[in-house]
Amino acid sequence: MRLSILAAALALALTAPAAARTPPPPPVSAASEADVASPEAIVAALYDVISGDRGVARDWDRFRALFHPTARLMPSGLNAQGVGVVRSVTPDGYIALAEPVLVGQGFHEREIARRSERFGRIVHVWTTYESLHSLSDAEPFARGINSIQLFHDGTRWWILSIYWQGETPTEPIPPDYLPSAG
Repeated sequence: MRLSILAAALALALTAPAAARTPPPPPVSAASEADVASPEAIVAALYDVISGDRGVARDWDRFRALFHPTARLMPSGLNAQGVGVVRSVTPDGYIALAEPVLVGQGFHEREIARRSERFGRIVHVWTTYESLHSLSDAEPFARGINSIQLFHDGTRWWILSIYWQGETPTEPIPPDYLPSAG
């Protein structure tokens, strides 16, 4: 009897739709309509919200409101052995990892070039960035490319993912992803 109850429960669990077994996503803060009105606006809001001088707190509620509940941020690079690696974190995971550095050292990230492709409700943005500790810095301490995937749900734009790689001496930013010389 006990075995048949267990077998029945297992059979039900295996036939239940995946969505029914998936826990609900965390709640999302309400976004400013201006921040999510267009692909350009949401990318600008992203850069704005993570940027600030040393000791200046970031508006993490605004940051969270830009992201779809299922969103991921994925930095990539090389580990100590020279092997390519990528890490996937939630927006809250990013906050936990990045806040001490962003606020402790000062961090301004600004877009220097962009390429976008759109089909219906989806947009893929290649946005080349430079990073400074202070806006008065003569040169950026880092540059790279963000690959940002956006989704429009009929009401607003959401960031689904940000996947990025910093520039290195062996992997410079290709000229097609830099500002035009003219």
